[in-house]
Amino acid sequence: MSTGRSGVPARVMDWAIAVGVAATLLVTGLSKQHSATYLELPGYALLTAGGLALAARRRTPVLVLAATGLCAVGYQAAGFDAPAVAYLFAVYAAVRAGHRTVTVAASVTMLLALPLAALASGLHDTGEAFAQARGALEIAWLIAAGAAGEALRQAEQRADEAERTREETARRRADEERLHIARELHDSLTHQISVIKVQAEVAVHVARKRGEQVPEALLAIQEASREATRELRATLEALRDDDTTPPHGLDHVPELLKRARTSGLDTTLTVEGQRCDVPAAVDRTAYRIVQESLTNVARHAAATTASVRIDYRADALAVRVDDDGTAAPGSAPMPGIGLLGMRERVTALGGHLRAEPRDEGGFTVQAELPVDRTS
Repeated sequence: MSTGRSGVPARVMDWAIAVGVAATLLVTGLSKQHSATYLELPGYALLTAGGLALAARRRTPVLVLAATGLCAVGYQAAGFDAPAVAYLFAVYAAVRAGHRTVTVAASVTMLLALPLAALASGLHDTGEAFAQARGALEIAWLIAAGAAGEALRQAEQRADEAERTREETARRRADEERLHIARELHDSLTHQISVIKVQAEVAVHVARKRGEQVPEALLAIQEASREATRELRATLEALRDDDTTPPHGLDHVPELLKRARTSGLDTTLTVEGQRCDVPAAVDRTAYRIVQESLTNVARHAAATTASVRIDYRADALAVRVDDDGTAAPGSAPMPGIGLLGMRERVTALGGHLRAEPRDEGGFTVQAELPVDRTS
């Protein structure tokens, strides 16, 4: 539930305003002259309904605009000389929501309908009716309500635009820094590791060609340099990712599974719940979790099968990746860069990540990412 600047929930504030306006209209209706007819009870009902309708002005501003306008015309026709206060609030809400044309058209209709309603009440002749309509509607207040709504709408737009500009600037600076790091790694570290790798492979090749036994330390250097080269290449790809290509999300998960199958890992995908749109950050993070989990399975788990489960829940998106690898129950996972990166992504979104060996053997990665469905 959203809150106002004072910290009071918006729904509570809306109902407080609606009840206050309804009470004001009722007191005004009781204190002023009105025709004692069979329309007296419907008039009080319209006074109350016109005020209480304001409780929904944020969700359905145009509908509330129409409802308060009809109520104002109705209780005028029933003989109640109460001002259209609720309609002024509705004008403010509708203009603030951006419905300027509809609001102008509805207000012109009100200017024409209220004199006729006042005339139909029997309390005024024609001249008094038109004068009463001007008093009830208070054209100056109507313009002021619309102007206030428009001013706040433009202020909110400027604030949103400023926020988007700050986010774009921060994103651009982050991209520039990421590419700078990638260039530095490529120009310095990649070259050094490549030299070590080539030298180790040459030494191993020469030793075997001479029929000599290759030292274990040299084989370890050769394998470590190969693994470092692969890891560094993956890091550089991650640093450059999303710079020239659109970000990947849940729609690209089947491609991950297809690539995993080509490498010999039997993978399955299960989607539960009703699929729906999720925030972009959640979408990208879910994809990264599946990507990193399958990468770890292929590199370290010695697994033959892996299952990916995506569950669309009412207030969260759950992702789970299981494998049948060599991880034993009770053993602690190695805190690698990939796992740390996943945890940081999930925590930044207010979610939870669990990565540990399964009781039945193998490894599991489970993440729960909160999703706001109220917007």
